[in-house]
Amino acid sequence: MNHKFGIALAGLTLGAAAFAQTKWDLPTAYPATNYHTENITQFSKDVDAATGGKLKVTVHANASLFKAPEIKRAVQSGQAQAGEILLANFANENPIYALDGVPFLATTYPEAKKLYDASKPAMEKLLAAQGIKVLFMVPWAPQGIYSKKEIGSVADLRGIKWRAYSPATAKIAELIGAQPVQIQQAELSAAMATGVIESYMSSGSTGYDTKTYENLKNFYDTQAWIPKNAVLVNLKSFEALDPATKAAVTKAAADAEARGWKVAQEKNDEYKRLLAERGMKIHKPSPKLDADMRQVGGIMQADWLKAAGADGAAIVDTYKKK
Repeated sequence: MNHKFGIALAGLTLGAAAFAQTKWDLPTAYPATNYHTENITQFSKDVDAATGGKLKVTVHANASLFKAPEIKRAVQSGQAQAGEILLANFANENPIYALDGVPFLATTYPEAKKLYDASKPAMEKLLAAQGIKVLFMVPWAPQGIYSKKEIGSVADLRGIKWRAYSPATAKIAELIGAQPVQIQQAELSAAMATGVIESYMSSGSTGYDTKTYENLKNFYDTQAWIPKNAVLVNLKSFEALDPATKAAVTKAAADAEARGWKVAQEKNDEYKRLLAERGMKIHKPSPKLDADMRQVGGIMQADWLKAAGADGAAIVDTYKKK
């Protein structure tokens, strides 16, 4: 071998070793156009730029790599280095995960942020025991009531045909005396058009996506709960990074969280504006309706506290003192 060529080759090999590229897969269940996914894609670009391409995070949108219920397990087992989940979907593992789905505990974005801060240490401890670290969390839009008729109190909802799509919304129906009807989002438009349902709870985005304004003309902005998505990373994968790369990931995650909370609030206002433009009346709940619904929330909070025990009580105490 030519001596000079050998030296050059050795130099190339050393250069490659010094630039060992790490690749992470990050599955999410939501479409590429969803603001959560767009935010995660920006996080991935920020990590790439900050590490000079040393860490590449590939985002797999729309449940293309793992389905929503499989993502947490995939991150835990290291099949995917990172992933995004809706926390409340894992309530059967631990009630702490269901916290942001408890009605009327946090009804505004500032309250939701306080609740998040209060619950973060317990959440991180819980996930760390499963070999998982939280990178960042971003909220969805607050949940309100869509109704065919105008309502001033819970008494106006008695006997109404109410869409129940989760244990929480079925429980609300039971407590307010509505008739629960199990309807998935894909069937929602048809169910409203044919009078199968006359009311349901969801966010502004669902109302817009399903053209609820064609059949139900009232939206009560109760801001009943504000669920969050969490972007998680496998703890071993994170710990394997060098200090500079770890710092870059942590910084990009903090930026993504701040950006995500801001976008969530902007989108919520935008959806309410779009609904109003299409003939939906956006109501601020009357004091009576608000008080009635908070009473329902109180019963459901008591149920949650019973299930969550001392850890749950400590989080709620911290939240209420903030």
